[in-house]
Amino acid sequence: MSERKIINDPVFGFINIPKGLLYNIICHPLLQRLTRIKQLGLSSAVYPGAQHTRFQHSLGAFYLMSEAIKHLTAKGNFIFDSEAEAVEASILLHDIGHGPFSHVLEHTIVNGISHEEISLMLMERMNKDMKGQLNLAIQIFKDEYPKKFLHQLVSGQLDMDRLDYLRRDSFYTGVTEGNIGSARIIKMLDVKDDHLVVESKGIYSIENFLMARRLMYWQVYLHKTSVASEKMLISTLLRAKELAAKGVELFASPALKFFLYNSIGKEEFYSNPNCLENFIQLDDNDIWTALKVWSSHNDVVLATLSRGLTNRRLFKVEISPSPISKKRKEDLLNRISKQLVISKKEANYFLSTSSIENDMYKKEDDSIEIIYNDGSTKDIAEASDMLNISLLSRKVKKYYICYLREEESIH
Repeated sequence: MSERKIINDPVFGFINIPKGLLYNIICHPLLQRLTRIKQLGLSSAVYPGAQHTRFQHSLGAFYLMSEAIKHLTAKGNFIFDSEAEAVEASILLHDIGHGPFSHVLEHTIVNGISHEEISLMLMERMNKDMKGQLNLAIQIFKDEYPKKFLHQLVSGQLDMDRLDYLRRDSFYTGVTEGNIGSARIIKMLDVKDDHLVVESKGIYSIENFLMARRLMYWQVYLHKTSVASEKMLISTLLRAKELAAKGVELFASPALKFFLYNSIGKEEFYSNPNCLENFIQLDDNDIWTALKVWSSHNDVVLATLSRGLTNRRLFKVEISPSPISKKRKEDLLNRISKQLVISKKEANYFLSTSSIENDMYKKEDDSIEIIYNDGSTKDIAEASDMLNISLLSRKVKKYYICYLREEESIH
């Protein structure tokens, strides 16, 4: 029996998986489910290369975590082997509670429960299967372990999750601005007073990281076409739920059917074991299969929305610096209801107004501390000569409206 497995990753090259707990986690059905869920949801409508999965991202974050442990230990920070294994297990499992098109589901078929909470439920379930081997990993994940910097590596301003997804999403979308120097950032990490710090010579890498993160948000994660696709999927699932509530028979996999025909809130999710059972059966395939079949449903709203998503006939999006006027909304609703011969109430499924905002850095979340040769530390916002605090923490807010295009017909 070999002592490790080697996986070839297009972003980081060869990743070593030691046999034992970490290899068992990777082989577990709950982690394998992430191979059927795309990391960027509907972003492939804009960037056709964005086909990578949440599983690939989890492996990449694991690789970066093992590198971080290696560099921190080399600098004299004492990390037990058991802690290293636990923090690597924790990062492997950090996204396990994501559903297909994650944030879309959180707004439609599962209410009031976040993917982080579901991740924790699934970790506890795996821990039972593995007879308590994940106790330490769960403690670190919940930030209940005395060495706080280990939790920061899993969830913080410079966590391995961010360092991987920026590199990976940049690689697969082809948006080169997001290509951060993750290796250099990891080499610059150290620990002071149980808090992650960055050596002062790594300051430019951190500036680049913060800029790259901002650019990736506007160019990829909040790209107007991705936003429009997401709004269409939300409308489609809400319409399906509305029809299901009226007793209309809809094609769906058993797992999707469970969420369409039942109203599931947070309390229900925790108390009814069927919720979690059905949730772990859901992946991107359930949604796409349903959309293909719904495209020929006799409900005009459901069919038009489903067809738009499967054939990439997406809503038109307009972005403006100020909120959209009531009159503009009314005019559009009137036009859409005439165009599709549906009621004005139903026309609301084809119109969405909202705002998106993003800031680069929130000091109160978890500051990035720069450490100097004399041992003193400064927050990045004070240490940087390029990015001052007002620029870094300035919120950028944009208003947008998505709506059915005029040429779209019901045929």
